[in-house]
Amino acid sequence: MKTIVFIFCCLFIFEGCASQSSPELINSEMEVVTSETLRYYLYYPGNYEVNPEEKFPLLLFLHGGGESGGNLKSVKRNGPPKLISGGKKFPFLILAPQNPEEKMWWNTRAVNRLLDSIVATNKVDENRIYLTGLSRGGGAAWEMAVQYPDKFAALAVVCGMTPVPYASWINKNLPIRVFHGDQDKSIPITESIEMVAKLKEMGYNVDFTIYKGVGHNAWDRAYENDELYDWFLAQKKQVPIEN
Repeated sequence: MKTIVFIFCCLFIFEGCASQSSPELINSEMEVVTSETLRYYLYYPGNYEVNPEEKFPLLLFLHGGGESGGNLKSVKRNGPPKLISGGKKFPFLILAPQNPEEKMWWNTRAVNRLLDSIVATNKVDENRIYLTGLSRGGGAAWEMAVQYPDKFAALAVVCGMTPVPYASWINKNLPIRVFHGDQDKSIPITESIEMVAKLKEMGYNVDFTIYKGVGHNAWDRAYENDELYDWFLAQKKQVPIEN
């Protein structure tokens, strides 16, 4: 696996008030440059080098809050990275970045720039880029599906949370699967129930799996089932349609 530091810079323009002597609205602007360092694991399938012309699907995995911080090995605690560490082999690339902020949400713009860089420098089939995340990473996966509706071929969210209005911004052609434990006390199952209900009301292709008697750790059941990866591989990106 490769561990590479990626720097993300973004530009924000703010409107504020300059110094003034009377109560009036003044136009102003300030350039603010921020940076994000994302460490990550990148998994290559065993046959990646066999055919130089062959392109491979890629799965973007976003971990939960417990794996955030400065120790990249923490990313191996759950999900596909854990399975890879245990010897499992996948037929596609897996990109697993680490959120460097223990108490902050994912910087999805930075993740998207990292993803674009990986796609540009590897043999990736851009019509078969898949997105998944658990817990805090599940919320980030919902956000990325909203912000980049033409990028992903399929989405799987495990015990994530999201504002229900997000449903109106997701590509209606995007196949979606949602997993949640009905005893989750960290992120209540109602988060998924309400989002799934809204998606179905709007005609989305969404499948909802509820794990009876399972708490917040719905990810072991979800990610250890090979059927999920077979489902991913069966999906190809379709052109977004207007909601």
